[in-house]
Amino acid sequence: MRTIQFDNFGEPAAVLQLREVSVPILGPGEVRVRMLASPVNPSDLLMIRGSYGKRPALPASPGFEGVGIVEESGGGLLGTFLVGRRVAAMNPNGGNWSDHVVIRAKEAIPLSRHLSLEQAAMFFVNPAAAYVMTRLELKIPRGAWLLQTAAGSALGRMVVRLGRRYGFRTLNVVRRQEQVEELKALGGDEVITFDGDRDDPEQLRERVAEITEQQGVPFAIDPVAGKTGSAVVRCLGVKGRLLVYGTLTDDDLSFSPRWLMGPPASIEGFWLSRWMQSRGLVAKLSLVRNITRLIRAGVLISDVGQTFSLEDITAAVRHAEQPARQGKTLLKINDS
Repeated sequence: MRTIQFDNFGEPAAVLQLREVSVPILGPGEVRVRMLASPVNPSDLLMIRGSYGKRPALPASPGFEGVGIVEESGGGLLGTFLVGRRVAAMNPNGGNWSDHVVIRAKEAIPLSRHLSLEQAAMFFVNPAAAYVMTRLELKIPRGAWLLQTAAGSALGRMVVRLGRRYGFRTLNVVRRQEQVEELKALGGDEVITFDGDRDDPEQLRERVAEITEQQGVPFAIDPVAGKTGSAVVRCLGVKGRLLVYGTLTDDDLSFSPRWLMGPPASIEGFWLSRWMQSRGLVAKLSLVRNITRLIRAGVLISDVGQTFSLEDITAAVRHAEQPARQGKTLLKINDS
């Protein structure tokens, strides 16, 4: 079978290779999935660079999410039930950029036939993270402010639409001026341009204080870290909560403890794969139903920028890292 692999950590366009390898062998409680499509996510690129939360053994194959058809089961009721079904392949170890992948049966989530191939391929990482953080972890009430950085990203736009759906207000931080009107047209309540590497963090704090009538924000989410994430800490209000769910920069958070002691406020880490692993099958199926409903309603929909084959992996990862790119980069692996 075909698979994308890398032998050394480094720049994705330089280290990724298309190879022919043996089809993986099934173990008990596992299923083999013939992959149809998989997106190129920031977490995949971090893994290739060796900057993700955990480093894989080399050689390794990227791809944490995607959609495929279960072709064979290694045994067990769940695996037998899944044979022939289209599933979201939730692969915490990576490997979905391949013709076939073997995962635990409980990591294969059956998907509605009403979802397109593209939406099924991008079902979990962004839609689930946006929904879980805002609705299940922070439980943002109607009328409350949520500050989010990288608001122009695919996930950021989903959060804006969730705010319109559930009545919470979004205060959106972007780096480029051209994104301001785009997010306002989408339904963002406030949009601020701020670049942590260039702008004074006090500038963000003062603007947030003005918008919130000197209260600060009760909720915030940040995938950037570094100077941008550190500036967000200054914006938290009384009992404010910041969820850090990514590290788009290699820089650590840096802030005075007084910024947490004064309000008081708190910072928590959020990792979707860990969150999913801690939930049982019933909770996962409930989440799938809610996400499916919101995708069909256009709330958690993912835009596709360009589709590539496995043979064009170098062009695919370069496209995925274009700063002004519109929509997700998708790998089309096999026909359905």
